[in-house]
Amino acid sequence: MRITILFGGSNKERLVSVASAQALRRALPDAELWFWDVRDDVHSVRSEALLGHARPFEDEFVPGGAGVPLERALDAAKAEDRLLVLGLHGGRAENGELQAMCELRGIPFTGSGSAASHLAFDKVAAKRFAALAGVNVPPGVPLQDIDRALAEHGRLIAKPARDGSSYGLIFVNAMQDLVAVREAARAEEYVIEPFVPGVEATCGVLERADGTVIALPPVEIVPAEGRFDYASKYLAKTTQEICPGRFSPAIAARIMDDALRAHRALSCRGYSRTDFIVTGEKPVYLETNTLPGLTAASLYPKALHAQGIGFSDFLRDQIVLAEKAIRPA
Repeated sequence: MRITILFGGSNKERLVSVASAQALRRALPDAELWFWDVRDDVHSVRSEALLGHARPFEDEFVPGGAGVPLERALDAAKAEDRLLVLGLHGGRAENGELQAMCELRGIPFTGSGSAASHLAFDKVAAKRFAALAGVNVPPGVPLQDIDRALAEHGRLIAKPARDGSSYGLIFVNAMQDLVAVREAARAEEYVIEPFVPGVEATCGVLERADGTVIALPPVEIVPAEGRFDYASKYLAKTTQEICPGRFSPAIAARIMDDALRAHRALSCRGYSRTDFIVTGEKPVYLETNTLPGLTAASLYPKALHAQGIGFSDFLRDQIVLAEKAIRPA
């Protein structure tokens, strides 16, 4: 079986994907590299080109040479007995569409299947399923009620319903911010919630090759300038990501249990990462990522390290799980 790292994508998280692919390539030095560009073509890429791309969070990766349409590339992946290690994030790469295309062809791939990916990508649906599992979720605010909600709660937060919340995040602190929310909601659906003050946290969940599922140590996030958006997450030097987080044993255990509950309720496979706000004595659910960042600076690899699990060992297990999913014993 030919191990192939697929990275890039046609959405705005493709820059992060390139950085994830760099970390994946270092851990899987024999893997081949495929880059999915914004035109929906897939290019074979040399390792030197990927690893030599110095500013992946800021500059577009240009593969050079001709590519083939995504569907043709997937047909070739099937014919060539490839297993795809997904170094992808967001959009059609994470919403279940790519996963469905692979499943229909019988191509093994890392991460959750199409149904779980689609469910987790929709923040409204994911909140409903997390709540069914006993996880504490914030109430939603309909767009038509945002004036009343702002008056009632004092602060709101708005984020795209189907995108990484590092993008398009709007903090609603005054009436003029409502204009920005209404304008953004013209282009895509937005989730609006009361602002929950507290400590930002995230918790990875890991399925191992033997089928056991564990929660990794929670990460505490202290963002630059008080907001964990794209610039704070990937560009700011003052953001702190502390793993294990400075939570009491009881709160850390609750975060880990809630992350496991969300992972299972959404039927995730392989690995996931769930984000929370810890307020008082309880975590409040924000969202679950089925393809979290795997860059050298990302939160999930930090949690793996804190658990004593090497990144290469993690990937080997994910490859085994991908093979089992498409070719069950």
